[in-house]
Amino acid sequence: METFLIRALQLIMSLSLLVIIHEGGHFLFARLFKVRVEKFSLFFDPWFSLFKYKPKNSDTEYSIGWLPLGGYVKISGMIDESMDTEQMKQPEQPWEFRSKPAHQRLLIMVGGVLFNFILALFIYSMILFAWGDSYIPVQKATMGMQFNETAKSIGFRDGDILLSADGEELVRYDGDMLRKVVDAREVTVLRGNEKVSVYIPEEMMQKLMTDSVKFAYYRFPFVIDSIVAASPAQLAGLQKGDSIVALNGTPVAYYDFMNQMDSLRKNKASLQADSLDPHQLTIAYYRAGVADTISLKADSTYKIGVTAQSDLTKLLPSVDVKYGFFESFPAGVALGVKTLKGYVGDMKYLFSKEGAKQLGGFGTIGSIFPATWDWHQFWYMTAFLSIILAFMNILPIPALDGGHVLFLLYEIIARRKPSDKFMEYAQMVGMVLLFGLLIWANFNDILRFFF
Repeated sequence: METFLIRALQLIMSLSLLVIIHEGGHFLFARLFKVRVEKFSLFFDPWFSLFKYKPKNSDTEYSIGWLPLGGYVKISGMIDESMDTEQMKQPEQPWEFRSKPAHQRLLIMVGGVLFNFILALFIYSMILFAWGDSYIPVQKATMGMQFNETAKSIGFRDGDILLSADGEELVRYDGDMLRKVVDAREVTVLRGNEKVSVYIPEEMMQKLMTDSVKFAYYRFPFVIDSIVAASPAQLAGLQKGDSIVALNGTPVAYYDFMNQMDSLRKNKASLQADSLDPHQLTIAYYRAGVADTISLKADSTYKIGVTAQSDLTKLLPSVDVKYGFFESFPAGVALGVKTLKGYVGDMKYLFSKEGAKQLGGFGTIGSIFPATWDWHQFWYMTAFLSIILAFMNILPIPALDGGHVLFLLYEIIARRKPSDKFMEYAQMVGMVLLFGLLIWANFNDILRFFF
């Protein structure tokens, strides 16, 4: 429950900021061109609002709705989410959206998307300034990678060190590198002392989208971080900082050790038929560079009472880059542009069967936030969501900003406005499509939760 509340709070805080900035972009451009804004609402407010306030001598009412699915600004003289068609039947007024030149209306409509993208670039810049950038070079991770079953089925092996994709050197394991691997025809890895080619099938991304496990993880040693008092590990003499390198004579990294212990636990009944005690384990480890071996007896659930170090930057060689205040801005812009290009490139998979199943709602969005409060990750995810919100809103779908932009561009090119009746129908069609998409995405979340 605590994890749920932490993630829910982060989600609400992040969405609130993004909605305020997005709608603030529309609001500021509208006021710049002297267009009246009747309402500025954080979240939707069908039937009633949780809070509303209208300053003296102001045309705008500010409110907080009870339905946290977004927000809106009600701009005089345009067909929007409010579907206020009665206003459109009245004579045109100079303070209305419809009375302004097309280029001004265009800027008002792109204002939200523009502000969201600028916000993302600013957040990325401040993240780099405050925390810098840290990553583990894939070619210096001497234990290689741990691959999922799909990756192994096409030729990858645990311990492979990723070198290049179609001749392009692979540097750091992130979404950008995964795209290079998936889109490549040939990936070169270092296996032992030999370079090996792995050929990537065309449908690789579709296969990966059906997996519940990531394509690969860094392999890292099982270094003991803490030991439970009076546990089998402590009684046998293991200490914090010891690096476990073999279990029952088989060399292991972290995941190997965990998988072998899990296998012993699952096969407990068959192992008990053996004359040997299945709970008796032989563990080889290094302490301050000196190898040693001990024997210990795990408890009935095959736990030995240790937790492993999980900070990979302490276990594997890492690169740390620091940025000055002014240096952080071009780096933040580059990171934001790369993130946008990667997200746009991934959109092609949305229209596949596997991609449609991956579509997620608020549960999926909430799950990307960390289970414990982490300001670095909070701001990183907020910047990422701001990129997504900007891109999704500029899509040429009626009821989205991009739909209004599309009709405005038509007006500029054709020198004639679409009729109010057409805009009304387009808005309704767009809203139906968006609500259908919203229902489908959240239905996927429900299916994933129960099944």
